[in-house]
Amino acid sequence: MSVASHRSYALCTVVAAVALLCGCAEIAQHGDESLALPKQLRSRQVVVTLAKGEAQSSQATAQALASRYRLLPAGSFPLDTIDVQCVVFDIPPERSVDQVIDELRSDWRVESVQMNSLFDSAQKPHDDPYGKLEYGARTIHADAAHRVSTGKGIRVAVVDTGVDTDHPDLRGRVAEIANFVDGGDSSFATDRHGTAVAGVIGARADNAVGVFGIAPEADLIVAKACWYADRSSGKARCSSWTLAKAIDFAIREHSQVLNLSLKGPDDALLERLLVAAEGRGIVVVAAASEDEKGPGFPAASPIAIAVIASDNHGDIKPRVWLEHKFAIAAPGVDILTTVPKGGYDFVSGSSFSAAEVSGVVALLLERRPGIAPREVREVLQRSAHPLIASADGATRVQSGLVDACSALSALLGSSACP
Repeated sequence: MSVASHRSYALCTVVAAVALLCGCAEIAQHGDESLALPKQLRSRQVVVTLAKGEAQSSQATAQALASRYRLLPAGSFPLDTIDVQCVVFDIPPERSVDQVIDELRSDWRVESVQMNSLFDSAQKPHDDPYGKLEYGARTIHADAAHRVSTGKGIRVAVVDTGVDTDHPDLRGRVAEIANFVDGGDSSFATDRHGTAVAGVIGARADNAVGVFGIAPEADLIVAKACWYADRSSGKARCSSWTLAKAIDFAIREHSQVLNLSLKGPDDALLERLLVAAEGRGIVVVAAASEDEKGPGFPAASPIAIAVIASDNHGDIKPRVWLEHKFAIAAPGVDILTTVPKGGYDFVSGSSFSAAEVSGVVALLLERRPGIAPREVREVLQRSAHPLIASADGATRVQSGLVDACSALSALLGSSACP
């Protein structure tokens, strides 16, 4: 399906959803109606998966549950890849959230219930917009790796905000788009975070303009699941609801790499989708949080390749978390990439480190299309340059700096970048 036709399809889907599913958007504090929060990002929402026998009559079941537990229906959607029907309820202020969840869990019509959790893009605010030039691709030797692999034809799903698909460095690089956020079509092409992530992964090479991506001939699939609740903060927000629909879409569109440059709390529904993705041979790459509270989800999932940011010296934060698993590091400070309206800027954060690793995965998959996600993780770990960060004299993190040439050499069994 073309970009134009898929945009029309996505718009029709959203219009239909708005017509069928009641819910009023909250307005951001600054009062700008164009930045109204979509209903998928409201607090005090629960996402319910219905028991198998209830899926065929989901509307009636949702109405019955709403009446029985004094809830407000907010929406419904299927997740075909894990064969479940989801319904979403707003919890009125007079009802206890914990009590509602307990009651729903004991209902025979309910398979599972969880909060509609919120997720943030893993991006740091800008300090100096004119820092060091595009060093990331050279640091991980992606430019040298392009002699043997460019990620040609590998489908990389960017589950994020929208993307400026008409950017000179992204024009023709985006194969499919879809929007899963109420009202998200109007800002799709002006969304900054997704445009920056897409540029790191797949900006066109050798076109005499701008920058080049880690996998400059990959086919990008953009699924908008995140929204700028407050553009002044620079952070986009997503929810279990929007992310579930976007990941389900990415799986059904035969993605081979799933880039999740975002972080939030553990999420059982999204974990089920990641398991389904791996079962279909999709490699999941996720940005890890850089504080001591933990990597965040989805980076903490055993399915995901967790990625943390390094600087231009190859150093990582000494107090970053991730004791439980091997973390891949990639440059994530002052990365020059694409931004909306044909521009370029420097960005920082593990969002963009994850995008670089997704690009490296695409390089591997071009040379070995059938390689399993587990084997990809092993190749990246085995070929990474060891990095050990310590805090207070105790080793806290086991990590390795990704290297595209080393990873290809480990995969192919011979030197890939002479």
